[in-house]
Amino acid sequence: MKKYVYLSFLVLLSLMLVGCNNDENVIEFWTPLTGDDGAYMNQLVDDFNEQSDQEIEIKHVITSDMYTKLYTVMNSGSGIPDLTLIHADRVPSFVKQDLLKPMTGVMEAQSNINQENYLAEAWTAGEIDGTQYTIPLDIHGSAMYYNQDLLEKYGVENWLDDDVVTFDEMLSLEGQLEEGDYLVNDALMGWVILAQIQNLDGDIQENGEPAVNTPVMKEAIERVKEITDAGLMTPYGEDGYLMFQSGNVLFSTDGTWSSTGHAQVEGLNFGVTNIYAPSPDNFHNRASAHLFSMLNKEERSEEKEAVIADFLEYIRSHSIEWAEAGQIVASTEVVESPEYDEYMQSFFTKNEAEEESLHIYTYEHYPYIAEAIDTYIADLVHGEMEIDQGLEEMQKFVDDKVKEGTLDVENYEDTGEESEE
Repeated sequence: MKKYVYLSFLVLLSLMLVGCNNDENVIEFWTPLTGDDGAYMNQLVDDFNEQSDQEIEIKHVITSDMYTKLYTVMNSGSGIPDLTLIHADRVPSFVKQDLLKPMTGVMEAQSNINQENYLAEAWTAGEIDGTQYTIPLDIHGSAMYYNQDLLEKYGVENWLDDDVVTFDEMLSLEGQLEEGDYLVNDALMGWVILAQIQNLDGDIQENGEPAVNTPVMKEAIERVKEITDAGLMTPYGEDGYLMFQSGNVLFSTDGTWSSTGHAQVEGLNFGVTNIYAPSPDNFHNRASAHLFSMLNKEERSEEKEAVIADFLEYIRSHSIEWAEAGQIVASTEVVESPEYDEYMQSFFTKNEAEEESLHIYTYEHYPYIAEAIDTYIADLVHGEMEIDQGLEEMQKFVDDKVKEGTLDVENYEDTGEESEE
C-alpha cells in the first residue's frame, strides 16, 4: 500500500509539473537556489527578460528538492524543464545516462560562450570526452574566515603572511586560549576533509571504484582530530558558525557564500583565507560549481534554445551581479574587472595559485562519498567513534549506494540526498 501511494504521488507530481511547462513562450529554468542566492538569480532573470526583444521569457523556478523532481520528470518523460542549474558532481552520471543535451548549439549561437571566457576549473567540470555539456555560472566551495581582532589578541597575524594557516601553527596555540575562545569551528567539516585529501595528494577513487577506507582518508581525519584533541576546536554539537559570528572563534571553515552573512554581523572584523593545510606549498579548497544545463527534451524548440543562448551570454557579461551572492563567478571578464576586487571571494582568483587551489570533485560516485563523509565525520573528528570503525562503515555505506544505483533515473528514490550547496 505504501509503495502504491508513493507511486501515485510521483504520477501526480509529474502531472503538476507538466501543467507548468507547456507554454511555448516560457522557458522554465529550474534551480536549487533556496537561499538568498535565489533572490539574486530572480533579479538577473527579471533584468534579462526586461531587456530582451524576444517574445519568449525565462521563468525561474526554485525547488528545494530539485534532483528528486528532475529524476521524476525524466522517468516520466513529461514536464522536463528547458534549462536547469545543476552541480558539477551530477554531470558524469547525467551524461552516462544520456540525460544532457550538449551545449554545441548554444555555443554556436553565441561566440563569446567559449572556454577562454570562463575559469578553467568551472568550464572543464562540464566537459566529458571532448563534449561540452554545461556552461558555468560560478565556483563555490570551502573558505576559512578569520577574526582579525582575535588574531591580534593572540599575536598570530603573521599566520596570514603566506595566505595559508598550517596545522603546526594552529597547534602552537594549544593551552594558550582564554576560556570560551576557540581556534577553529567544525563548520562544513566534510569539505575540510576533502580539501585535506587533495593536500595529501590523495583521491576518493581507485581504478574507478569509490575509495573511502584508505590510508590517506585516515591520515586526513587524524590530522584534523589533533586540533580537537588539543582542545582548540569548538565543542561537539555546538553551532560553531554562530560562535564565530559571536566573536569567540579565530577561524570559521564555512563557504565562499558566507561572506554575505558574516558581513551582516555588527562589529565582526573578519577576512578570508584558505582552508588550513599541512604546508603552504600544497593547499586546496574543496569546491563545486553551478552549471547551466539542458536536459534532453524533444519539445524544446529552436527558438527557445536561441533565447537560452542569449540568456547565458547575458549572465556571462553581467555576472558582477551574481558576485553579490558571495559566489566566485565563472566569467573571466567579470573576474578580471576592477569592480570584482571589491568582493571578498575575489581572494580565490587573485593569482594562479589560488585558482588552482579550487578543486572540483567530478568523480561519478562523488555524491555518495560526500554523503558518507558528512554522515560520519563529526563523530570521527570529535572522537565519538573510532576512526578505523568509521572508515569501514563509510566504505560500506558508499558501496551499498553504488549497488542501489540511486543516481540512475530508473532506480532513483527520494533518499534525502539533495546537495547542500
